[in-house]
Amino acid sequence: MGRAYNVMAATCPSRTVLQRIGARWTVFVVNALDGGPRRFGELKTHIRGITSKALTETLRSLEADGLISRHEYDENPPRVEYALTPLGRSLLVPLRAVRLWAEEHVPDIETARARRPAP
Repeated sequence: MGRAYNVMAATCPSRTVLQRIGARWTVFVVNALDGGPRRFGELKTHIRGITSKALTETLRSLEADGLISRHEYDENPPRVEYALTPLGRSLLVPLRAVRLWAEEHVPDIETARARRPAP
């Protein structure tokens, strides 16, 4: 039997996993790679509003965590593609559920925000 993790414990390593998943651009990058490998420029165009720096940092972090792979082709000019690993693909199911929930509840959230002034 594997180790039991408790995300509520301050020192639990599962917290770093949730921090990565909850990072600002992770959901967008993982969703953008759902359709297959993409190059950096394709990702930047697809994920509107992300800066090159933020995309680079997110890709490096996701690669370090084993969620995406980076493939360099021996071509001139150089070509690099990013793709989801099997571990990254396993994240798509819960992320789809969260995305669908968010899209379904936008009106509810907007109504709640309109009733109460922002802090």
